[in-house]
Amino acid sequence: MKRLRRTMLFMPGNNPGMLQNAGILGADSIILDLEDAVSLTEKDSARILVSEAIKNVDYGNVEVVVRVNPFTTEFAKKDIDVIARVKPDTLMIPKATEEELIAIDKILTKIESEEGFDAKSIKLIPLVETAYGLENVYSIIKSCDRIVAILLGGEDLTSDLGIVRTKPGEEIFYARNKVAVACRAMKVDSIDTPFTDTNDFDGLAIDTRKAKSLGFTGKAAISPKHIDTIHSVYAPSLKEIKHAQRVLETMEEAESEGKGVFSLDGKMVDAPVINRAKNTVELARILGLI
Repeated sequence: MKRLRRTMLFMPGNNPGMLQNAGILGADSIILDLEDAVSLTEKDSARILVSEAIKNVDYGNVEVVVRVNPFTTEFAKKDIDVIARVKPDTLMIPKATEEELIAIDKILTKIESEEGFDAKSIKLIPLVETAYGLENVYSIIKSCDRIVAILLGGEDLTSDLGIVRTKPGEEIFYARNKVAVACRAMKVDSIDTPFTDTNDFDGLAIDTRKAKSLGFTGKAAISPKHIDTIHSVYAPSLKEIKHAQRVLETMEEAESEGKGVFSLDGKMVDAPVINRAKNTVELARILGLI
């Protein structure tokens, strides 16, 4: 079964209480953060804290992602070496370039061999949060077969562009389109940037629906309070589920009658409609809605 990444919740890597409880907050994935959430003086202690948490805390079926420091910093290689040896599900790489991902892949291959892990068992999620990363997102995904998703970083991207990010998000419309299309082309998940107002749930729902409409498969969050709203947007509605079931039932009837083409409610049903119906029904089953 394909892993769901509807929500990826950022958690500071220097907070023991949050690390201990991160797995019970309802997110599909948790991102234990060694970068922005941790001051320069706490980098080493946070790294140890996160590695101990991964070794000792049962996160169940929640994907455990660790955001390491940028590869250009003095902390990155130690982050990767220490964290990879306790085998998180995924490493998140800030401001990643193709060359950096190739180098990280080689480091992880060596660690997996030394530790007796399955080859390629540690996955990667690059953060696209610079103008360079955005314009090269397709090449970034192609650079390494460990990549399972791309996370769009709206705050850093708009900072790099020298513009201000607003709630309507028109200034990142192009970025969202480019990331979503590249990810779909390469069959990896596309994760939208977090909504930064932790108390505006209506705004969050609007922003999440916008991202979903552009093709994003999930959304990052900086607050556990956002999880339910994001999940509600990414869950198929009862109307969508019933329509999908009708499409598949009508398809089976048409096949039994030897018909290659059929219509439903006066509309022709073709392969894209059938595939969408299958995906809707599969997701509804995974979520326990049918």
